[in-house]
Amino acid sequence: MPGLISHHPSSSSSSSSSNSSRTHTSGGKGGRNFERRYSKIADNFECLEQVTEALAQAGLESSNLIVGIDFTKSNEWSGKHSFNNQSLHHISSSYNPYEQAISIVGRTLSPFDEDDLIPCFGFGDATTHDQNVFDFNPDLRPCHGFSEALSRYREIIPHLQLSGPTSFAPIIEKAMDIVAHSGGQYHILLIIADGQVTRSINTRNGQLSSQEQKTIDAIVKASEFPLSIILVGVGDGPWGMMKEFDDNIPNRLFDNFQFVNFTEIMVKKIPQNRKETEFALAALMEIPLQYKATIELGILGRNFGTKSQKSAALPPPNASQDNCHVCPVCLIEPKNMAFGCGHQTCFDCGKALKSCPICRSSIQTRIKLY
Repeated sequence: MPGLISHHPSSSSSSSSSNSSRTHTSGGKGGRNFERRYSKIADNFECLEQVTEALAQAGLESSNLIVGIDFTKSNEWSGKHSFNNQSLHHISSSYNPYEQAISIVGRTLSPFDEDDLIPCFGFGDATTHDQNVFDFNPDLRPCHGFSEALSRYREIIPHLQLSGPTSFAPIIEKAMDIVAHSGGQYHILLIIADGQVTRSINTRNGQLSSQEQKTIDAIVKASEFPLSIILVGVGDGPWGMMKEFDDNIPNRLFDNFQFVNFTEIMVKKIPQNRKETEFALAALMEIPLQYKATIELGILGRNFGTKSQKSAALPPPNASQDNCHVCPVCLIEPKNMAFGCGHQTCFDCGKALKSCPICRSSIQTRIKLY
């Protein structure tokens, strides 16, 4: 489609960034050779530490992570083939796809985050639908590192009612607010979702649904901020429309959007550490170029003002009287076993666990409550 750009390296945004890098200088960095910096990183690494080092060598100096998690109803059946016919949000002694993606990206980017604070949000549940997001913490504070993000995720899951429809606009708009309130610091928004933006059967070919249009508008607006958007697709898909959707994003100030098929990488018959490395590369290899673009456009460190344009995030869904005592593993039986860390499960689930399903600490003590 004429006048549109995609996220591929051949886009005009990448080319213009490469050409202008020869004359760019940065205060306090005298003598630095920018011809070699701010490039797309290679793809021949064996571990996450090498990816982190490559990001630094390619020009990434600092970043702040924001996480958005999809809690729409389709998560209940989108793991039929890729997650043993379980809900993609199923909690067990091992990580589900959402937890894997958070952990891999969090570990790779943590050296670039000075305060290690990660604002985490959910969307698409019965409290937010396609209109808002909820914060992982009741006091609306960021999570301290990806470990707390994972812990809060596990604590929230039993109290959620999955719903819909799917729109990425609310989480992108919230990320723009965070960037504005930070004084224009560079941020990476990691959206993890099981499905494409909702497109009803009444939407004609060549037309966009309301959710698609709002999502595209938000992505275009976000290019005015030092914000990169990574959309990670988990579950069975299909993702063909998501790639086509990417091609329908109009011209932006810079190429700020990347889609990565998590499942396609994780089903490969290679060692787990290689899978994690490949995923980190696919998700983050464009980041140095995007970071460079925010510098050359003069939007990194810009004062965007602090007046929020959107409503504040909702608190996490409350635990009802019915489900606050339900085991967070099976989501059926009542909690009747406590561990030394203070978290609880039912007896049947708890007796087989080696680590706490909430905080992941090793289980040394088990107490049957009744």
